[in-house]
Amino acid sequence: MSAFWTWYIAALVVINLVGCVLLIYYTGRRQPGDAKPEDTSHVWDGDLTEYNKPMPKWWVNLFYITIVFSVGYLIYYPGIGSFQGTSGWSSAGAHDEEKAEFEARLAPLFAQFANTPIPQLAADPKALSLGQSVYANNCAMCHGADARGSRGFPNLTDASWNWGGSPEAILHTVLNGRQAAMPPFAAVLGSEQAVTETAVYVQSLSGMKVDPALAAAGKPRFEGVCAACHGVEGKGNEMLGAPNLTDGVWLYGSDLASIREGIVNGRNGMMPPHEPIIGLDRARLVSAYVYSLSQGQGAQLSER
Repeated sequence: MSAFWTWYIAALVVINLVGCVLLIYYTGRRQPGDAKPEDTSHVWDGDLTEYNKPMPKWWVNLFYITIVFSVGYLIYYPGIGSFQGTSGWSSAGAHDEEKAEFEARLAPLFAQFANTPIPQLAADPKALSLGQSVYANNCAMCHGADARGSRGFPNLTDASWNWGGSPEAILHTVLNGRQAAMPPFAAVLGSEQAVTETAVYVQSLSGMKVDPALAAAGKPRFEGVCAACHGVEGKGNEMLGAPNLTDGVWLYGSDLASIREGIVNGRNGMMPPHEPIIGLDRARLVSAYVYSLSQGQGAQLSER
């Protein structure tokens, strides 16, 4: 935290504490012109009078005690800018301690699968159940609870893998993450018409009905620009994460506008590395679960 924010927060805290003291002190004193303590001069129905008796002293003192407690709290615990308090406590430290304690309790549960190959884990109902739990806590927010993904987030239940669907490739993806890098090609292709022709040809690769003339015009553009990553036949390259354009699986949509958008602006989807978050043992379990999804086993587990 910068010095500015430290002093800013400290000033707000002090001003509020002093303000509370002054508010209690001055509002508890009688001012010139106030009604007599026994009477506010408010009368209803001829004989109902609102009294103006002062608050009991012990009640007022409770307010002061509360303020004193607040000052002590702010000395003992962090709360005034970057001042850490005399206790040395911090929410981050408390979180780390609780996490370490939790991890120590769970370690034996995950350790029993540490040396088991991922294909065997994918056939073990207990390992799959643990992997599904890890998936639900860490992966479902992007890929969906059913792992069928959404726009920009791959479907994990089919056989289409941008970076490879082997157990080793999936584990590498989970541990290290992936960064897509399709650059924009509008300037390279040179015109809107060229972009459209290339997009139509890409549609034709998966068997979609398209304008033959546009597809024919787009083919040499594809071979000259796109084939470097996707291959001349458009079947992709798992080493580069370049999708297979012939299998009918579309990460961002198969309509002409979506394909043109990808060509014009590029695509830069990113999956963060999860090894710092879940560790190796959990990564192997969730990799086994994801691997099982494309084999049909995980789907059966999810339906139970």
